[in-house]
Amino acid sequence: MAPAFPFSAIAGQDEMKLAMTIAAVDSSIGGVLVFGDRGTGKSTVVRALAGLLPTIRATDCPYQCNPDKEDALCGHCQERLATGKSLKVRRINVPVIDLPLGVTEDRVVGALDLERALSSGEKAFEPGLLARANRGFLYIDEVNLLEDHIVDLLLDVAASGENVVEREGLSVRHPAKFVLIGSGNPEEGELRPQLLDRFGLSVEVSTPNDLHVRMQVVRRRDEYEANPQAFVEKWKRKDGQVRRTIERARDQLPEVEVTDEVLERTSQLCMALGTDGLRGELTLMRAARAAAALELADRVEVKHLRQVASVALRHRLRRNPLDESGSTTRVQRAVEEHLPA
Repeated sequence: MAPAFPFSAIAGQDEMKLAMTIAAVDSSIGGVLVFGDRGTGKSTVVRALAGLLPTIRATDCPYQCNPDKEDALCGHCQERLATGKSLKVRRINVPVIDLPLGVTEDRVVGALDLERALSSGEKAFEPGLLARANRGFLYIDEVNLLEDHIVDLLLDVAASGENVVEREGLSVRHPAKFVLIGSGNPEEGELRPQLLDRFGLSVEVSTPNDLHVRMQVVRRRDEYEANPQAFVEKWKRKDGQVRRTIERARDQLPEVEVTDEVLERTSQLCMALGTDGLRGELTLMRAARAAAALELADRVEVKHLRQVASVALRHRLRRNPLDESGSTTRVQRAVEEHLPA
């Protein structure tokens, strides 16, 4: 299997790369939705980010629990501790799990392990995709075509951070905290509002209009497909720099101050745009804080709010029949009025 395309080798699509990096720094932001033309590198960026992230410490269980957080351990790990056994700890790559269209409910949440049930008569749980995605990323391509009952499942689990399975005599509860990444083409259908609201950031991508960027994309892609290993090695140092930037930003994040003045400007912008609820303010504040952490800044400034306002708010606007301009234009207009440079 060919290695993932290097993150740092992706030409153009700076907003998409920024949104993915911010989501990697602060997973509480709530994931990224990427909508745009076919062939613009949406899935390439997701898979490139997976190969870029630092490894994590995990227990040797089906849910790769965090051994440093006893209150978030699964039942299997808690049982080991209760019986005086130590947890087996390993380092793993951050999980990036694909959720395909047409997937069954059992495949998503988990089900009875039929092989063990038939061979030994033992009722055992076979973990699903949500278990494998715990502490990682759950990627859904063509998310706007996902079946409604699967959407409902994802909404429940995304809200609670826990997957509960009660079926076929099984009663299982396990952690399922993941960053949701979705991509799709808006021409093929809209996303349900309930799921749309669950994505912290939203990115609109289009085919590059700059001649130099288009040439760069084609040349790099051709070079990668001719010799993937050599191409990855060529960009290894730059990918390492991005990885270290993310690691430093994660360490810096708790130290970044959000002043009352910045929070007031955040709320003023959201009020001017008429965003529903307070999730817009919370996401904008967290995204700006992550952007500041990427610069190793001590506090959030207006420039950080300006940097992330579009990705944090464009998908939270109500439709205005009197304003035919797109949501991105409306956000940018409000930013210039309420967050002047």
